[in-house]
Amino acid sequence: MSETTGHLLALNIGAVGEIRQGPRRIVTAYHKSPVEGPLELGSLGFPGDEHVYEHHGGPDKAVCVYPYEHYAYWEERLGIQLPASAAFGENFTLVGLTERQVCLGDVFAIGEAVVQVTQPRAPCYKIAARYGVPKMAVYVQQESFTGYLLRVVETGAVEAGQTMRLLRRPEPDHRVTVAEANTILNVAKKDVEGARRLLAVPDLPGGLRPDLERRVREHGAEDDVDRLFGDDVASDSPDPTEGGTR
Repeated sequence: MSETTGHLLALNIGAVGEIRQGPRRIVTAYHKSPVEGPLELGSLGFPGDEHVYEHHGGPDKAVCVYPYEHYAYWEERLGIQLPASAAFGENFTLVGLTERQVCLGDVFAIGEAVVQVTQPRAPCYKIAARYGVPKMAVYVQQESFTGYLLRVVETGAVEAGQTMRLLRRPEPDHRVTVAEANTILNVAKKDVEGARRLLAVPDLPGGLRPDLERRVREHGAEDDVDRLFGDDVASDSPDPTEGGTR
């Protein structure tokens, strides 16, 4: 597998359901299952793939990708057994094309469809709830093992087993890898120059621009504790610099 191709190990979709965390009820579409055969990829994603919140979907977040290479790392680090696919609620469980190989704005062909990388996935507390690891969302973004989101440039049928092949990528001056973008967006929130670098990416989703522009004006932003911990924010919330990077 080259650095500009990936293999679609599984295509996953799921309906809205619940995760129970003690007495807490969390409504989520995090649990997805692999699909056999082709499925039509439309501008808003796959039929039957549901979202709880409006901002979890939309044209710039039509497909969620997660590199299968990270599965073994999480199993070893956290001592948990992951399912064979969709362990992180992703639509594409992909071998190859990790966050350090893929740039914002990269355009890929897969099956009959053409897709474009828009942004890193922002991990939230539902990952922690699913696996019972309170700091898991923090670990995911610290490692830049977030996965990433795609918009659909051309609709068409996609199925597991196909190759995702790079068609084009931004000019060198505007290349920002998904891993770099994650660090700027979710970890180094005081990095004003990083915010300016992301704002210069021509295909950056419009929804990301207001916050980045505010960071430039205000010289940084606060950590997104609500996203990471939901209603369980506690005084011992982890230091955002805690843990290693890869």
